[in-house]
Amino acid sequence: MNSRILPLLALVLSIVTFFGYVNPIYTGDIAEKRSAIESNNNALSAANDFRQHASQLASEEAQINQNSRSRLNILLPDSVNNVRAILDLEALAVRSGISISAINVSKQDDESQNPNDGIDTIGPVGSVGLTLSASGTYESLKTFLRGIESSQRLLDVTQLGISGSETGVYTYQLNARLYWLR
Repeated sequence: MNSRILPLLALVLSIVTFFGYVNPIYTGDIAEKRSAIESNNNALSAANDFRQHASQLASEEAQINQNSRSRLNILLPDSVNNVRAILDLEALAVRSGISISAINVSKQDDESQNPNDGIDTIGPVGSVGLTLSASGTYESLKTFLRGIESSQRLLDVTQLGISGSETGVYTYQLNARLYWLR
């Protein structure tokens, strides 16, 4: 009889041990840890992919020659740099024969704009509005606009107003957008 009860008792004890202790730990704590390990492995894989992509972009950037890089920095500088843009516009106006009376940095009413800073943002590119008041002949205005068109700095003329004169010297009101890389 002892020979039959002892194995039966061992079987019942092992079943109770399995369902009372081993199974809850295996399905609870260990399952949570496996899930955390899987999540960490996915994050590590994504980080490795990002690191490879970043190194690929860095090597592609290193292949850009210095002349092209400096031209790109002029086209889309990494800051607004209003002072430099105004100095460039004034130098262009002097070469064109236009007399600038005022340059104002302004903001346009746009929903994507932060009303506190006057700067619009479109993806990675920001822009700021400029209002320019000047006077000069029509030929000097054409020369000035050709200079803006061929300028290395990205600048859009959005509006141009001309006030007439009998002397041949006109007054101009020019609105433009100046772009920069955020």
